[in-house]
Amino acid sequence: MRRIVITGAALLLLAGCATLQNKNVLRDDTLDGYAAALRWGDIQGAWNYVDPAVRAEHPLTPQQKALYNTVRVAEYTASGPTATDADTIQQTAQISLIVKTSQHVYDVLDHQTWHWDAKAKHWWLESGLPDINPN
Repeated sequence: MRRIVITGAALLLLAGCATLQNKNVLRDDTLDGYAAALRWGDIQGAWNYVDPAVRAEHPLTPQQKALYNTVRVAEYTASGPTATDADTIQQTAQISLIVKTSQHVYDVLDHQTWHWDAKAKHWWLESGLPDINPN
């Protein structure tokens, strides 16, 4: 009986580790996919990483879409991610942008908050797309 209990406990522990590992792999894949979408200028692709509730509440305006079309990403460097709790991470990305018409380069900081949706098994960007207005 003792052997059965120990075996059962070990299996539960392994299953928990596998779930955590899978969640971390999905996190890394999501962050990499989002970064790639921004680097390639795929704003619609990056928009698809934003939490659907945030997209519904704050849809992209035609002015925002037009602004994103005026720049090209030269560099995207992220620091993090840092867990704030079991289902939330934050990271900051420095994004270098080139204005297509003038070749002027400027940087923006993108403070990102990502949340794990256990039901959908998906990481969602809660903070929205970066504000790319030059300061």
